Amino acid sequence: MMLASLVLLGLLCGGPRADAWQLADPWPADAATTTIRGTPVTFPSSSPFTPRDASAAAPATAIGTLYLPSGIGRDAPPHSVPAVIMLHGAGGVLTAREHSYGRQFAAMGAAALVVDVFAARRERGIGFTERLLEITESMAMADAYAGLRFLLLRPEIDPDRIALIGFSYGAMATMYALSARVAALMAPGGERFAAHAAFYGPCIADFADPRTTGAPLLMLYGTGDALIDPGRCEAFAAEARRGGSAVEVIAYADALHQWDGGQPRRLIGRLLNGCRLRVEEDGGVQDLRSGLPMSGPLLRRAILALCVTDEPYMIGADAVVRARSNRDLGRFLDRVFAPR
Repeated sequence: MMLASLVLLGLLCGGPRADAWQLADPWPADAATTTIRGTPVTFPSSSPFTPRDASAAAPATAIGTLYLPSGIGRDAPPHSVPAVIMLHGAGGVLTAREHSYGRQFAAMGAAALVVDVFAARRERGIGFTERLLEITESMAMADAYAGLRFLLLRPEIDPDRIALIGFSYGAMATMYALSARVAALMAPGGERFAAHAAFYGPCIADFADPRTTGAPLLMLYGTGDALIDPGRCEAFAAEARRGGSAVEVIAYADALHQWDGGQPRRLIGRLLNGCRLRVEEDGGVQDLRSGLPMSGPLLRRAILALCVTDEPYMIGADAVVRARSNRDLGRFLDRVFAPR
């Protein structure tokens, strides 16, 4: 409670100091962050269908919203502000999730960049199914690394304290981005995230080359989430540990998918637990069930038709679980954001 009071006092007095990341427990309430405004931003990106396509991918203009701590500008001490980049789920950016987190991070002294992967590629797909067929996890990764380069151009941002956080579909991209081979293809200039956090990400892919960037990974999911296969997530975590990353997996008893999305309890979507993908050493993506390469929209449609079932899954906001995941994510980021 004392930390929360310090954060609120900082807001009333003009915000936290430029060199202060003040983790709060509980996190700042929405009522305490209403004065924090996000700024629309754009930056150069690309649209690779798979990581292998990164070097020759069509250019794109990434779209995002940047939240900065109150009183923080480019005149802040150099490299004084940590940051997070957030990738949304298949339903797109949610006010109650990405934007709420963005304001909370800013209230605690970190910059937050909310990336809207779908808004940047409306010409590829507008409807739910069309977007998932045409706008791939690799495009989300391209925007994430482009966002990293965008933040690195800001002198107040600490290049060694930028974390990537993904939700559901975005969590899949966040886990992909941990791969050393994928990172080399997506960011040949050497830009890397200091940490990765995946919220309820379906563990449907693995890597032919298990080496990671070495950044730590936090995986959070609910045991009531029908999209999650705990065994496969544990296997992914074990492989990432062998590849060089510290990995922490936390399961919340009976929690549903999207516990932090602000949505009422209801059935949506379709299950993709039957899908098994592998990112090959050259960055191509292969379906392990059929042997087909996921090299374009038609093959992606065919592969998903074979492994996605018509069974929906349950989502539902849960304030208690969100408070717990805030605490666990905050503890994880506190280690990453500790001054060096």
